[in-house]
Amino acid sequence: MARPDNERIAEVFDAMADRYDSQIGVVERRLLGRPRQWAVERARGRVLEFAVGTGLNLPLYGPDVTEVLGVDLSEGMLRLARARIEAGHLGHCTVVRGDVQSLGVPDNSIDTVLSTITFCTIPDPAQAAREAMRVLVPGGRVVLAEHGPSTSRVVTAGMRVLEPLSIRFGADHLTRDPVSYLEPAGFIIDEVERTGFAGIGIRVVAHSPS
Repeated sequence: MARPDNERIAEVFDAMADRYDSQIGVVERRLLGRPRQWAVERARGRVLEFAVGTGLNLPLYGPDVTEVLGVDLSEGMLRLARARIEAGHLGHCTVVRGDVQSLGVPDNSIDTVLSTITFCTIPDPAQAAREAMRVLVPGGRVVLAEHGPSTSRVVTAGMRVLEPLSIRFGADHLTRDPVSYLEPAGFIIDEVERTGFAGIGIRVVAHSPS
């Protein structure tokens, strides 16, 4: 099946924006083991957040984060993120419409690239990983909290059966392994943890060469 392009992804997430928080909350609690707090605790300095969505991560960033730039394709999701920034007085956070495969961000300008449940929808995740490498300072960190193939063959087989529907209706590649895109982009893997239901949650910390 063909990968959904940026236009289709924006359309999908515009349509689900108003119910996204409640739906993803159920998925995270029941299947992924609450990945957001884990991810933001590992962010430092200037953060670029891939597919910031409705901004669920933004209030969670701690004092080690000086500024956050969130990028997303969906204006519907960004509308809610901007409201969350205003309501929470999150002056260090900015969100913009953009494509993580082609970022309008200078080279070597970001300390942490963070992604939570994002690589599953990007049309070209290998290019997104290369963009993360480009914008990071030497020794900068990428933090991913994603889902992917289960540690159970039976569960993975079931995911593959459902995947054509999840791609068609949700632009969601259920069995895409985010780790496989990092090393070819030049990242050094520091930590990989499997978590959640049947190990479908994948948590990764990696860094760019110093």
